[in-house]
Amino acid sequence: MAKTAETAVFGPGGYRYVRGRFQYSGGAAAEPGFTIERVRFLRPVPLEEGFRRIEAHLGTIGRPTTALCACELRSPRQFSEEGFVAFNRSYVRTLERWGIFKDEENPVARSNVCPEVDAPAEPSFHAFSCTVPAGPGEAAGVKSFVIAGSGEAPEGPGEYRDRIIRLGDTSPDAMREKARYVLGAMEHRMGALGLTWADAAVSQVYTVEEVHGFLADEIVGRGAAPDGITWTFARPPVEGLAFEMDVRSVPVERVIA
Repeated sequence: MAKTAETAVFGPGGYRYVRGRFQYSGGAAAEPGFTIERVRFLRPVPLEEGFRRIEAHLGTIGRPTTALCACELRSPRQFSEEGFVAFNRSYVRTLERWGIFKDEENPVARSNVCPEVDAPAEPSFHAFSCTVPAGPGEAAGVKSFVIAGSGEAPEGPGEYRDRIIRLGDTSPDAMREKARYVLGAMEHRMGALGLTWADAAVSQVYTVEEVHGFLADEIVGRGAAPDGITWTFARPPVEGLAFEMDVRSVPVERVIA
């Protein structure tokens, strides 16, 4: 892994984040006095309608739009390189209007995956997370954070296909190597926020490939399955990627229609 990632505080949102690419940050953790709540839609909600519902929810609970700290998206199919850039530019426009995205800096963490079965017809929201004021003694001892999804492509310049580990290879050995990199990426992002697997509550895995061959030693054995894993049968968002994870510890989780 590279040197420790940079972090910054997004004061209007009440959270600290791992600085990343323009489309998302590497993760978000609640600042003192705040905690994070996760809200999942019962069924995927198309992107623009999802933003409207998020804005309405935040207004209902008395929080500004800047309290949004993480998004979980579902897309119909994997994007081409060009398609992914175009989608991301469209996605950040709302964050810019909300006073979150500015000067190519995006504090909001994100996962965006493509269900293999029953995929939505268009990019949609699955869930989102936001900060709220912490009550006295609320969730004492429980860290409050969301780590963004990462596939098996080291961050850097150039196209994804030039950086994807074992591109086009989904053999057991290749999947183990891909997973090992992604697990390291999760540790790298958590480490930047002063966190470890011991602080995690939920680990999510996104792949349509076999994972049992390395589940015990690479995932469970390193403490990356705090209460098992949540395996979503889906592909990462860009063509060629085959394995993605994200991690969180969120004291309150809700489901809304």
